[in-house]
Amino acid sequence: MAFKARPGERYTIRRKILKVFGAAFHVYDADGQVLAYCKQKAFKLREDIRLYTSEALTDELLTMKARSIIDFGVTFDVTLPTGEVLLSFRRKGLKSAFLRDEWKVFDETGAQIGVLRERGGVLSFLRKWNDYMALLSPQKLDLILTDGTVIATYRQHFNWFVYRLGVSILKEDERIDDLAVLAGGALIAAIEGRQGNNM
Repeated sequence: MAFKARPGERYTIRRKILKVFGAAFHVYDADGQVLAYCKQKAFKLREDIRLYTSEALTDELLTMKARSIIDFGVTFDVTLPTGEVLLSFRRKGLKSAFLRDEWKVFDETGAQIGVLRERGGVLSFLRKWNDYMALLSPQKLDLILTDGTVIATYRQHFNWFVYRLGVSILKEDERIDDLAVLAGGALIAAIEGRQGNNM
């Protein structure tokens, strides 16, 4: 069956839930065409997430690599194939682990330019501790600039067998372009998507 994105969503990330070792997901555009593919290796202490243009894994699109072994406050640097740093995401430690997911966003110089934050308070807390809360309240996150402008949203669509994250871009910004927004979605799918989707 052909895949079709939800209205208003520029990208959709889909990952099979029932995968025992490692993880893999596809990125689709609004017309249902595959834009990128990611295959993660299992049992890696230091996370290394790579997006390729196809399942052949020959042409790399970008890399998201943790600076250290995964911990509550891990930082991921997003780099292009040339080695140029696009931006970085730093997880807000215990708050993300126990309350709601939140990542600080930094530019290539290390200056904070925004935050990637999950919506809700009580519901996001309950979703972390009760898998079935995803049925009632799918995860939603906003990419917000330091001036408060929301430039993109990420919305999980519940499915028993496929993790699906829709990415909508609300406002263009030269500091966080489409590729950077997509990197945020890939990070959510790879890291946060493991939570609450193993029912």
